[in-house]
Amino acid sequence: MNLKLFVLSAFFCFTAFSVAQTNKQDVLFTVDGDPVKASEFIRVYNKNLELVKDESQKDVDEYLKLFINYKLKIKEAKRLGLDENANYKREFLNYKKQLTKNYLTDNKVTDALVKEAYDRLAYDVKVSHILFRFDASNTDTTAVYNDLLELRKRAQKEGFETVFNDLNANYKQQNSRALNYKGYETYAEHLGYFSAFKMVYDFENVAYNTNVGEVSMPFRSSFGYHILKVEDKRPSRGEVTVKHIMVSNKQMDSTLKPEVRINELYKKIEQGESFEMLAKQFSDDKSSSGKGGLLSPFKSGQLSSTAFEDGAFALKNAGDISEPFQSEYGWHIVKLVDKKPLDAFDVMKPELEQRVKRDSRSALINTALTEKLKSSYKITENEKALTYFETLIVDDFFKGAWNVPSGFDAKKNFLVIGNTEFSYGDFANHLKSVQRGYLGKNVSPKDVILKEYNAFLDANLIKYREDNLEFEDENFAFILNEYRDGLLLFDLMEKQVWNAAVKDTVGLEAYYNKNSSNYVWENRIDGVVATAAKKKDVSKVIDLFKAGKTVDEINTQLNTDKEQKVIFTRGIMDTQHQSLPKDFEYKEGLSKIYNYNGAYHVIKVDKVLPKSTKTFEEAKGMVISDYQNYIEQNWLQSLNKTYKVEVDNAVLEKVKSQILN
Repeated sequence: MNLKLFVLSAFFCFTAFSVAQTNKQDVLFTVDGDPVKASEFIRVYNKNLELVKDESQKDVDEYLKLFINYKLKIKEAKRLGLDENANYKREFLNYKKQLTKNYLTDNKVTDALVKEAYDRLAYDVKVSHILFRFDASNTDTTAVYNDLLELRKRAQKEGFETVFNDLNANYKQQNSRALNYKGYETYAEHLGYFSAFKMVYDFENVAYNTNVGEVSMPFRSSFGYHILKVEDKRPSRGEVTVKHIMVSNKQMDSTLKPEVRINELYKKIEQGESFEMLAKQFSDDKSSSGKGGLLSPFKSGQLSSTAFEDGAFALKNAGDISEPFQSEYGWHIVKLVDKKPLDAFDVMKPELEQRVKRDSRSALINTALTEKLKSSYKITENEKALTYFETLIVDDFFKGAWNVPSGFDAKKNFLVIGNTEFSYGDFANHLKSVQRGYLGKNVSPKDVILKEYNAFLDANLIKYREDNLEFEDENFAFILNEYRDGLLLFDLMEKQVWNAAVKDTVGLEAYYNKNSSNYVWENRIDGVVATAAKKKDVSKVIDLFKAGKTVDEINTQLNTDKEQKVIFTRGIMDTQHQSLPKDFEYKEGLSKIYNYNGAYHVIKVDKVLPKSTKTFEEAKGMVISDYQNYIEQNWLQSLNKTYKVEVDNAVLEKVKSQILN
């Protein structure tokens, strides 16, 4: 998700809410005479009610102030002409296209595809395949099919793996993952296990409809022609919840070796120490360490690390703990919390609907949709026009050199959908755009025109629906307007506040100088923390420190291959550091023994870095944020003086009554 979409999502959570029963014409307030209807305010208030953390914002009067400020900003954005900016128009169009997709659907077909996807999610299928990639515009696809069919016959006779290995051994290209077999860009790959939505729909269909051990007939996907062998099918691994301790591959402390540290921690777990307490003290995954290493539940294929998933799913019983293993991100120890099968269909249905609409199977939904639209909109067709265009498809069309003949009447009526007319010229331009797809093909003019007319009609039916959706669907119109204003608001805030604060270096420094007491370092230490499960081991550390031993010397003396008694953490630490107790006393030298997080700790403080004011550079991020808020508040005061806002108190009381009830 890009930054702008993220910010807009923070402004609006696009969930449908029923609007309270107000008169749709009731105007709650005006901004320089421009009306803002009560229905819009109620809708936004209800939708964002659960998102606001400040209880004062749930008060209708307080929320109205925020909403008025929002409308003032939109008014200012339009005054500045930001809605005429080419980048704004382009981004709004992109957002509109994304939103429109959710409304261009056929529910019956969608429901069938959702159920099919759910049934497939119940199983993982293990597949290997051979793929021929080629340029379809100048390749005889029949020959491609037959060459792949020949490989399939070999695979059935000699074994798929034999053919697979032969390709990889004898047809490699230098510095390329692709093979070169009979001039085709060829791939012979073990794909492992996958489930629904992991492959393009055409490939998924064949994989799930081929029996284990069988080799499919050649088939086409968006990548080319394939044959595949299904090696196994297994029930879905469901969903797993685990805790983990991670030692990152990247360490600030150059003396800390990730594999050594993870094995130290594993020894401590084997010695009976708490997994959760060790995660809190030593895990480098800061998002989970505070929760004892707990991760959100995940399904097979959901994470970006197959190694981690396999390690998690390999655990069988709650409480089981893995041996240390490595992923792309570091070393892990995983503890199983819970395992559960695939969720019930009703639970997963909303998520699956969205995935189906984004997936390549959405083409089936589009086909069903166009059939429905044909009965919804008035369509006036011109059969004589089709017969006429058949006479225009000559040899040049199949050479990519076709153009309309002289005397062609481009303005003549070709098709009417609703109140939109399409001319002969519109269809001729469509034919020009697709002619490369017919290069060298032996297709009758009648078949060309029939296929392309249907494609032209379907595409324009959907476009007509898109163009009129804002006027045909009230919910869509509300959401689209929120997108429209939200984009404006982002651009305005970036121009007037965010960038202004960052670029105003003189203002920033002046603001810092005036408010420097707000930017301080809390107490910090430069030192080392020794952690052990037994108090006597920490006491021994204290004795050795007092005897002048270094951390490395103590580590060697107390820890062995069989037993990890103590773990050391070094660096600059503040009051928020996970290794320091909340009641830690900041002074140089050896601390007392602390007992927290289920273990004993002693801290050797080499230097105390007392509470002090941060320099401008050290505090710059916070200063910019605070200065932005300062600029915004002053700017809002100016907007309130510039634009006249009038609230209809009678309508406001009506709104309050409806919201509170």
